[in-house]
Amino acid sequence: MIELSKKQEERAARLHGEAIVVDTHCDTLMKFLDQPHGMPPSRKLGERADWGHIDLPRMIEGGVTCQTFAVYTGRRAVVPEATLVALQMVDKFYSEIDANDGIVAVASHDEILEAKRKGLACGMLSMEGAEPLMGEIALLRVFYRLGFRMLSFAWNYRTPFADGLNAKRAESKLPELGVQALEEMEKLGMIFDVSHLADSVFWDVADVMKGPFIASHSNCRALCDHPRNLTDDMIRALAEHGGVMGMNFAPGFVHPEKATLQGVVDHIDHIVGLVGPDYVGLGSDFDGIPSTPLGLEDASKMPGITMELVKREYSEADIKKI
Repeated sequence: MIELSKKQEERAARLHGEAIVVDTHCDTLMKFLDQPHGMPPSRKLGERADWGHIDLPRMIEGGVTCQTFAVYTGRRAVVPEATLVALQMVDKFYSEIDANDGIVAVASHDEILEAKRKGLACGMLSMEGAEPLMGEIALLRVFYRLGFRMLSFAWNYRTPFADGLNAKRAESKLPELGVQALEEMEKLGMIFDVSHLADSVFWDVADVMKGPFIASHSNCRALCDHPRNLTDDMIRALAEHGGVMGMNFAPGFVHPEKATLQGVVDHIDHIVGLVGPDYVGLGSDFDGIPSTPLGLEDASKMPGITMELVKREYSEADIKKI
C-alpha cells in the first residue's frame, strides 16, 4: 500500500496527467484474435474486460498515452503461418483502433505528442521475434510501411537474423543477415529491441550499432537473476548508446519470491543509480504474463508507479522522463 500525504497525492496525480506515459510492450493483440478452445473469448479494445490487463477504458483510467502493441507469432524460425498471423494481428490493430474514438494509431514521436495534446491515447506496432519476415529484409521494409516502428530479431529461439536467449549456441553473434537488417533499420529509423536476445548477441549488437537500441521489457539481473534481465554492464552499454529499458511487470523478473509495485520501482532505482533517469521507462508485458505484481494488476494501475516515485522523492523532471 502506497501511503502519501494529500499534497503528495495531488502532486502525483498532476504529474501523471502531464506525463507522456509510454508502455513499450504488451501482448494484447493476441487476445483480440479468436481464442483456442477452453480459453476465455476474444476481447475488444473498446470494452472493459473482466480478464486480462489492457483495453481502452483501462488505458484511459491509467493515464497511458502510448501503448506499443507487439505482434508475436510463435517459436518456429520460418513458417508462412507466422506472416499470415502477423498480418491478421495488424488488421486487428487498425480495425480495433478505427472502431474507437479515444485512441489513434501512431508511427512517429510527433504523432505521439499530437495525440497527447488532443487528449487521446495512441497505439504503435512492434514485432516480437522476426519470424514473420521469413529471412527477408524486403519484408522488413513492408512491415515498416504497415506502421511497425520496433523489432526484435528473436523471441527465445533462433531465427535467420539472430539467436534468442534459449538458442543455446555458445558465444553466438549476429549472422550477416542480422547485421544487414540492423543497417536497414537504422536507415528507416526503426527501433531495435534486445529484450529476448542471447547475451553474446546483445554484445554484438552493442558493437555493431551506431545509434540507440532498447530493451522493451527487461529488468535488472542484479536484483532478480533471470536471463531475460540485463546485467549492470549491459545497462551501462545500453545507456552509452542512448537507449532505454522498459520495466517488465512479470513477477519472475521483478523478485524471486514476491513481486510488488514497489519491487518494480526498486529496479528503476537501480538503473537510475547506475546510469541516471534518461534510460529507464515502462514495458509492462501485460497480457503476455500469467500474473502481475501486487499493485500493478492491469493498465489502470499505472498511476501507482508515479505515486511511488513521488514517495521516493524523485524530481518532477525525472518522473516525467521515466
